[in-house]
Amino acid sequence: MAASPSMHKVAVAGASGRMGHMLIEAIRASGDCQLTGALDIASSPAIGNDAAAFLGHASGVPISSDPAVGLADAGVLIDFTRPEGTLAVLTACRERGVNAVIGTTGFHDGQKQQIADAARDIAVVMAPNMSVGVNVTLKLLEMAAKALASGYDIEIIEAHHRHKVDAPSGTALKMGEVVAQALGRKLKDCAVYAREGVTGERDPSTIGFSTIRGGDIVGDHTVLFAGTGERIEITHKSASRATYAQGSLRAVRFLAGKRSGLFDMFDVLGLR
Repeated sequence: MAASPSMHKVAVAGASGRMGHMLIEAIRASGDCQLTGALDIASSPAIGNDAAAFLGHASGVPISSDPAVGLADAGVLIDFTRPEGTLAVLTACRERGVNAVIGTTGFHDGQKQQIADAARDIAVVMAPNMSVGVNVTLKLLEMAAKALASGYDIEIIEAHHRHKVDAPSGTALKMGEVVAQALGRKLKDCAVYAREGVTGERDPSTIGFSTIRGGDIVGDHTVLFAGTGERIEITHKSASRATYAQGSLRAVRFLAGKRSGLFDMFDVLGLR
């Protein structure tokens, strides 16, 4: 069935994965978005299958490995895959004038610059976490860091499922960036990612990271401000990827009518 002119026409990358399924389900349940394309890697056994078959529903959208096919009718792509795959599909989006919502994490600085370059020609929302709650948490962290700028040691603890391939998580790094910026620092100059052996006294200007991987943990993040005689902990826990999918659809709606520019979830949620 063709999408009506008022519908947001959405393609999903990684369509046969856990997050891809959650996105497709959210799109189907929405009243204003329609799935028009589904992409996955060429080696996926799902290639050629209907993208909504896992729901017992025929969407009429086959999963393809060809961006030209997956993006043919799309106004925006949602991508939660791997950096190399995201950049490859982003090139196709740029060529076709398709906007993008990027939830992929693990980009290095050079790859982030490629995304910024693409955003000169298309509109992109990129955030390490699309959850509305996580982004409100980031705003709270900004406020807390400014108020607790001295006398408090800052540690970030994150936990994810055993299948996650990057560490620390993109969300944990974003939390670190927000805190460091609020303190007038750069995260790259003050982050401590590993401790082992005789490390000496803690440098009070540092921001420490601890990573846990195991089971099916969707995503837990805690920022600890440890002072003398008290501790403040700001925590967000995800019980389902559904929150990421709903945040992604808010980003899709935000991009409607935009031709270019690089945005994040603070822009989407009006938290600037």
